[in-house]
Amino acid sequence: MVINSRKKGNKIKLNLTDRIFQTSVYLFLTVALVIVLYPLIYIISASISDPQAVNSGEMLLFPKGITFEGYKTIFENESIWRGYVNTIFYTGLGTAINLIVTIPCAYALSRQDFGGKRFFTKFMVVTMFLSGGLIPTYLIVKNLGMINTIWALIIPNAASVYNIVVTRTFFQSTIPRELEEAATIDGCSDIKMFIKVILPLSLPIIAVMALFYGVGHWNGYFSALIYLSDRALYPLQMVLREILVLQDLGASPSMNASTAEMMHSKQQLVQVIQYGVMIVSTLPVIVVYPFLQKYFVKGMMVGSVKG
Repeated sequence: MVINSRKKGNKIKLNLTDRIFQTSVYLFLTVALVIVLYPLIYIISASISDPQAVNSGEMLLFPKGITFEGYKTIFENESIWRGYVNTIFYTGLGTAINLIVTIPCAYALSRQDFGGKRFFTKFMVVTMFLSGGLIPTYLIVKNLGMINTIWALIIPNAASVYNIVVTRTFFQSTIPRELEEAATIDGCSDIKMFIKVILPLSLPIIAVMALFYGVGHWNGYFSALIYLSDRALYPLQMVLREILVLQDLGASPSMNASTAEMMHSKQQLVQVIQYGVMIVSTLPVIVVYPFLQKYFVKGMMVGSVKG
């Protein structure tokens, strides 16, 4: 279909059909924006609103009875700070190990002179469809002596086959074979060429993988739930989970009136605290993402096309 439009000066005058389509697109984007922004604004508003206004439903979007009691309680809570420090440590160490495993593995599988690349690629892809399951994994972690240690959260998730495949595709479609041959002629060994030639050209995909793995570690709680019993090792998400569970605790029938009122007030405050913890727990990712966005978009677009 040929779009009927007339050029007038520097502007293109659209016909009625094009205007209807353009209006529909803008309308759809506006609705999508509202759907995305409303929960974010609500969470921020609820975290600084009066607990009674939040629980009674009086606060619909914007803050009502502004108070920072929830954030005060969060910052005074030792468990939250300890969970924050643990999560930062797990995310930093885990992401570093993920990149150390993923990038060299993907580069090796992208090399044309690697004879077993098809076998190893198929062997790894099978694990994406057939896994050992939770119980065998738990027994392996237990036999390795990693129960109730930080390594139980890091070693079993040292690499993702999907991320390896995406990174391999990036190397195949982006790094010219002629560049590798030129480096070999100049006397570069495989390791030297990988460090000095390949890695500097791979910053987009490295940033993408760092973001993928980092967000995964930051949001992860299931491994901690299964393998950790020492509260001193709990990540932030486990602490957040406990706060969410605490919200469901009701007063005992044997409580007197003053105790029940205090518990009810505390329970209302917990509902505000949970919104505050959501903000605190997601803030680092929100802050880091804009700096990695350009690499993220470029890496995903290039890595998604097979060369």
